[in-house]
Amino acid sequence: MIVTRFAPSPTGLLHLGHAFAAITAARAGERFLLRIEDIDAGRCRAEFETAIYEDLDWLGLDWKKPVLRQTSRFDAYRAALDGLDSLGLLYPCFCTRKEIAEEIAHAIEAPHGPEGPHYPGTCRKLPDDVRKARIAAGEQYALRLDVRAAAERVGRLTFIEHSKSVDADPLLFGDVVLARKDIPASYHLAVVVDDAFQAVTLGTRGEDLFAATHIQRLLQ
Repeated sequence: MIVTRFAPSPTGLLHLGHAFAAITAARAGERFLLRIEDIDAGRCRAEFETAIYEDLDWLGLDWKKPVLRQTSRFDAYRAALDGLDSLGLLYPCFCTRKEIAEEIAHAIEAPHGPEGPHYPGTCRKLPDDVRKARIAAGEQYALRLDVRAAAERVGRLTFIEHSKSVDADPLLFGDVVLARKDIPASYHLAVVVDDAFQAVTLGTRGEDLFAATHIQRLLQ
């Protein structure tokens, strides 16, 4: 069975691109799911979620009930993070955006990806005792994925794009953030965990998110 999903964030009104993606997903599968990606509490609004239902209904689309909402999935994201941590693939990052920008500016050559320069890996090099001391002292931190270590662990990866096999490049984004205090799971982590939970077999997304497939394939 081909299972598809439309997973908008209720941070604004849907636009034509959303409508096209939703219709494409609904027509492509035998089971069409709607998922509300409302994990960003600071930007999501109840009125926008209501508008999503109204717009999809106006388009004549029908989806399986109940609708899955990310805010009901925090335990699942935590379990996924714990699993990655148990494999030694996560590390705490204490760097601020300003500190990261300054380090990149002073670097002779900084690797770049679709979202700009890679995180330089400053906190990846910290000894465990230093990490524990800084956490115990109450310093704020994000959890980053050691992408190179993860890629070495799984080996060659591919995914299917329009019936063609594509080699995944897990290093494309560098050590991505998977969680932080205000958002307990990043888009990359949440979408992978939720797609697995819902047995989604076919993803539909815009070209703007094509590159994200590489890191999501690694997380799978």
